[in-house]
Amino acid sequence: MARRRGERRERAPVPTTQYRHLVNPFDPLRILSEDQVAHLHMSAVRYLSDEGIRVSLPEARVIFAGAGAVVDDDMMVRLDPEMVSAMLALAPSEFTIHALNSEHDLHVGGRSTVFLPAAGPPFASDLEGGRRMGTFADYENFIRLTQSFDVMGATMPTVEAGDIPINVRHLHTNRSAVTLSDKAPFIYCRGRRRVRDGFDLMKIRLGIDSDEEFANRARVFTTINTNSPRLLDVPMAMGIIDFARLGQPVAMTPFTLAGAMAPVTMAGALVLQHMEAVAAITLSQLVRPGAPVMYGAFTSNVDMKSGSPAFGTPEAFKGAVASGQLARHIGIPWRSSGSSASNAVDSQAGYETMINMFGAIMGGANWILHAAGWQEGGLVASYEKFIVDIEMCQMLAEMFTPVRTDGDELALDAITEVGPGGHFFGTQHTLDRFEHAFYQPIVFSRASFEQWTEDGAQDAEQRASVIWKRLLADFEAPGVPDDVAAALDEFVERRSAEGGAEPD
Repeated sequence: MARRRGERRERAPVPTTQYRHLVNPFDPLRILSEDQVAHLHMSAVRYLSDEGIRVSLPEARVIFAGAGAVVDDDMMVRLDPEMVSAMLALAPSEFTIHALNSEHDLHVGGRSTVFLPAAGPPFASDLEGGRRMGTFADYENFIRLTQSFDVMGATMPTVEAGDIPINVRHLHTNRSAVTLSDKAPFIYCRGRRRVRDGFDLMKIRLGIDSDEEFANRARVFTTINTNSPRLLDVPMAMGIIDFARLGQPVAMTPFTLAGAMAPVTMAGALVLQHMEAVAAITLSQLVRPGAPVMYGAFTSNVDMKSGSPAFGTPEAFKGAVASGQLARHIGIPWRSSGSSASNAVDSQAGYETMINMFGAIMGGANWILHAAGWQEGGLVASYEKFIVDIEMCQMLAEMFTPVRTDGDELALDAITEVGPGGHFFGTQHTLDRFEHAFYQPIVFSRASFEQWTEDGAQDAEQRASVIWKRLLADFEAPGVPDDVAAALDEFVERRSAEGGAEPD
């Protein structure tokens, strides 16, 4: 029986396993000369020595002072250039984050590239429910969606669980992250007790008793944001110290938006970003030499009419490429971002996200955060945009696949068989390969206008809505042993009864 007009053809999304352990084959772009990179680096180091950075946490100031830094009464810390150079040399250029499932282990550094979903939006949005405060159900849904696609390397808090009290929110969300997914989990740096709870939950999930055993591998990760300009606040400094002590990776990420928290010139924004990242990396190495870190770069700009953050701009692209050069100059893996300021899943969202992603990919980024689901400048996690962005990430990953020229890849016999002016549809060479010859999209449509109309004339956002709902309906969580699940539940219940932990 023919389908009725407007009846949608079912298109089952097929998450794949071929996008793990991605290696970027493209040589990184350069926007700065080697002399300019060296000049920016030395200018940042000299500025840290002459003017310094304010460090709010007394413990961090003591650590800096113990290594020879000058600490003033106003909490300004001035770093000796030789000490900075020595500490940067200790940070590893490559390391591995070991996931709950070893198939999801992440190599960080070199030419490796890891895509990660959005993190931190307070609001969620979907085509039917609209924009709303994020809930614990939304948080868990995005963990499930992240687990469903191998192109997402690790889980993130893609939306805040705003319906759970802040003092116990981290307990419930961290438990979900290690039971709904077997990828490496993110732990927020929002206070010492909260970080400790996150570590302890992960230890229970792994069956590890001691901190010493936990610290012998990188197993979780976090991001810290310096409070630009030139302020390392209490929770961020605590996070650096606590993660470094147990050998867990931190992406040191200044929030340098040119024109607001950073100078309006790109060079000024970059030198500020570099001095803040270098100071944070230095602290981690003073705590534990060789602690894994990433050079975080989030330099973009604001709209000078409204003051709102702008993403996917030409300036963001240039900042990304330059940041990659600065990170490679000091020999540390580089974290970048994909993001958009658009309020809808529209062409602006697509273009802005792709411009940011292109800057990250072609700049040689190792760790690309906010690659799926980021909307409205980071205020919203969109279900539909998550799926559309997955399509983009999988297509980028497919671009990494090497072009083979061995065996019958040149197809000379098929060229001879077809002859001048023919076609290759029916050749055996094509028939043997057509099912897997090209990337098959999960969202994008290649149907004719007539077929697209017959299938319901759905746009990409509507098709994405169908996909995420089906994925959640069909989702099966990785198995967790009953005794481990019970221990996790007991920990959450006990710590909740004790009052949890307020942010520091």
